Amino acid sequence: MVAPERGERVIRDGQLQGIGMTKLKTGFAALLAIGAFTIAQVAAAADVTGTWIMAVETSAGSGSPTFVLVQKGDALSGSYKGQLGEAQVTGTVKGDDVTIEYKVDGQAGSLAVKYSGKTDGKTMSGKVSLGQLGEGTFTGTKQ
Repeated sequence: MVAPERGERVIRDGQLQGIGMTKLKTGFAALLAIGAFTIAQVAAAADVTGTWIMAVETSAGSGSPTFVLVQKGDALSGSYKGQLGEAQVTGTVKGDDVTIEYKVDGQAGSLAVKYSGKTDGKTMSGKVSLGQLGEGTFTGTKQ
């Protein structure tokens, strides 16, 4: 049998052999691994777009505000409606971490509110900061 010259491909035992084929197989395997990693990252981020009813408990009292959220990538926007009035909200979703922020104006001035917690896309829970009014906890359910 004559040895193949450099770069030639040979069929041996029903398999295509050669340097080029090995590189092709390695490149294809790397491409598949990158694709699987990308899909896993996209799947890991929860989608919180929709209407949420929250149960909020603080030392200043409790409430059940409604949030209508729109998620684009990891950015959140939307609206709040509850005991503090109405406001536009912003925030982020990174994996299962969620942050929602808004400001309301009242008789005592401006109040910055921040919800920080975890979500699976159907429920969320965590801590809420109400500026000078104190802190508390929240749980939420997507409608």
